[in-house]
Amino acid sequence: MCGIAGLIHRGSTADIGSEMTSMLQSLKHRGPDSTGFALYGIPENNQHVMRFKVAEQEDMKSGFDIHRQVVERQKEVDGRLEYLGVRMVERGEATAYSHRYIFSYDGDMRNLADYVEDIEGVEILSIGHGLELVKDLGDAATVSQQYDLDGFRGTHAIGHTRMATESDVDIRSAHPYWAYPFSDVSVVHNGQLTNYWTLRREMERRGHRFMSNCDSELIAVYIADRIGDGEDLEAAMVRSVDELDGVFTYLVATSDRLGMAKDVMAAKPMVLYESDEFVGLASEEVAIRSVFPKEIETWDPYHGEVKVWQA
Repeated sequence: MCGIAGLIHRGSTADIGSEMTSMLQSLKHRGPDSTGFALYGIPENNQHVMRFKVAEQEDMKSGFDIHRQVVERQKEVDGRLEYLGVRMVERGEATAYSHRYIFSYDGDMRNLADYVEDIEGVEILSIGHGLELVKDLGDAATVSQQYDLDGFRGTHAIGHTRMATESDVDIRSAHPYWAYPFSDVSVVHNGQLTNYWTLRREMERRGHRFMSNCDSELIAVYIADRIGDGEDLEAAMVRSVDELDGVFTYLVATSDRLGMAKDVMAAKPMVLYESDEFVGLASEEVAIRSVFPKEIETWDPYHGEVKVWQA
């Protein structure tokens, strides 16, 4: 089932943390297991934001040993970043197992990500100039409060409420997915891909890695791969409608754009509101109306349709 939502402000910023929380809380009934946010803030020159975790939420209940391990893992992350010559700007702790670092780095981002994730138990959720990816167990209000997302200002965001059907209830299996190591590309998805393993093996042969067995991660990697080959976002998404098999509706975000694609059967729901200043999309109209309580007109995108908006 699951629920997805997206919003983008054209030419302005807003409290997208609070707005996306409201939208996803309205979709709580579609996916109570976990909630995820991909928020696009205002980047500083030559600065990166990295969100990473050193354990799963459920791990923290297992006693003293895991708490000692997460401290050691964070220290190892710090040591490896220092070894690479990373210039740290700010260290923050969202939870005992999840952290937010702001830093400057002139080297190869893939090498940095590989070196950090070589530490057992460490997973990078996102690295970006504007992107900050937050996901955890619980509904939107719970996760938003836990990670202090109210007041997060930016231009656009996508989010997901998950009902686990084929994989574990944990942070690793939650959406959104970051297209490792492509800065600022993220995806949320409702549906199922039937050619997941065929395309995944193709992407792996091209040098991409996967952190999960979730088909939604494949969409993020696929789009980033096409962009890396020189296609613009819209062209990559149009191609995906032909090359991804199954039933799907997905949202993808980059540093300055938000896109939506539906498969040719249009089996998975999507409702759209668009004005000159704001675009809102969600699996159900109630999510958009949680941000715009006044009377608005919404519509359903057509089958096989792709749309892209600029911040």
